[in-house]
Amino acid sequence: MIIERYLKAHLVQFLKEKMVFLGGPRQVGKTTLALRLLGEKADETHPAYLNWDHPTVSTTLKKGELPKNEHLIIFDEIHKYLKWRNLVKGFYDTNKSRVQFIITGSARLDYYRRGGDSLQGRYYFLRLHPLSLLEYKKEPTQKDLNHLLKFSGFPEPLLRRDEDHHRLWQRQRLSRIIRDDLRDLEHVRDVSLIENLVELLPIKVGSPLSIKSLREDLEVDHKTVERWVKILENLYVCFRIPPYGTSKIRAVKKEQKLYLWDWSEIPESGYRFENLVACQLLKYCHFLEDTQGYRMELRFLRDVERREVDFVVMKEKKPLFAIECKSGEKAIGRAVRYFSERLPIPIFYQIHLGEREFDSGKVRVRNFINFCKELNMP
Repeated sequence: MIIERYLKAHLVQFLKEKMVFLGGPRQVGKTTLALRLLGEKADETHPAYLNWDHPTVSTTLKKGELPKNEHLIIFDEIHKYLKWRNLVKGFYDTNKSRVQFIITGSARLDYYRRGGDSLQGRYYFLRLHPLSLLEYKKEPTQKDLNHLLKFSGFPEPLLRRDEDHHRLWQRQRLSRIIRDDLRDLEHVRDVSLIENLVELLPIKVGSPLSIKSLREDLEVDHKTVERWVKILENLYVCFRIPPYGTSKIRAVKKEQKLYLWDWSEIPESGYRFENLVACQLLKYCHFLEDTQGYRMELRFLRDVERREVDFVVMKEKKPLFAIECKSGEKAIGRAVRYFSERLPIPIFYQIHLGEREFDSGKVRVRNFINFCKELNMP
């Protein structure tokens, strides 16, 4: 089964103007997407695909050599080289009239800018996310949504839909991130403790993240845990969202909530659904940022009395809509009612996995499938 990825048209268009940095989690489909631009049957053996981890590629590139007669060159994982930006800049500046370049990586390419001259103005940055509901199926059913919740949005386990394979895939993916990517990009002495941290994160989803609690569990200092969480964010293991602060309510200001890029790691069904929604909304925000240039933010709403709405999506510093997740069909939540009457947020969605839908003032109760269709989520 071949799925046309949502960024393909933008990738093709942007390559006509500049290089494209294509970032995203390991095994999300970056290499597959890039290779398809070389031809329907192109694979990792194609001469235009240059993976820095290959034993001969790094030596060839350091000599300044590129494959001949190729109109598109793919650099994969080249950010692991300390002076990668200078190297890429040189290739681009001397070949841009005849060659297009895609740089892919399983870590944040905007973060790992170590050494060399800036590439500012020479590239577009696109972030590829896991498959979302409408990308997976154009006319999704409840069964399709259940598959997405169970197997994640990563193409391999979702399309295969085999529980044993899924467990093995999860273990291998996290092992490669920690044993390969972490080793190549960061100076961390005790990798086993970061493995312990990764194992703790699934039960931290959905609630304000306590670095203090993690510090006590791991028996290390506060700064170390904060640094490790930041590293895991840069490696696309997790992401955090800040609170939405406003003078109209006594909102919390410092707490953050954490979510995983692979929501299928979360054991509790309600938090797993909330995490899936968080990933869908982050994908929506990144899509508008990367393809249209808007400044987007994903936040949550919580006051000092612990009333909370799960998400607020902001565009150019103005709230577009708020979202509360409910696993079942329920009446409008008290916090949704409270905040919708007091805050200048145009729409409050309460989304669920059932069928009942209705509107009440600024509040729209929607099934998750119809919510995605209503907002034309990528």
